[in-house]
Amino acid sequence: MKNLNNILNQITQLTTHIETNYPELYRSLEENPMTLPVSEHPHMDKYVMQDYLESLKQLLEHYLEEERIKHSL
Repeated sequence: MKNLNNILNQITQLTTHIETNYPELYRSLEENPMTLPVSEHPHMDKYVMQDYLESLKQLLEHYLEEERIKHSL
């Protein structure tokens, strides 16, 4: 498993990529349930952050697939 610093760097790179290239998707990240902590002091470890990174990747994949479908119609 990757270390936490590496995971955080990947999250930063991916969110920057989304912000730059897909601003309409970036705006929706604030509404993503993964970004909203359930408790006042959430436990953030590499497993939680890895899950968040994977959710960002899936969100982008899904968005790109939807856009591809829209443009093929």
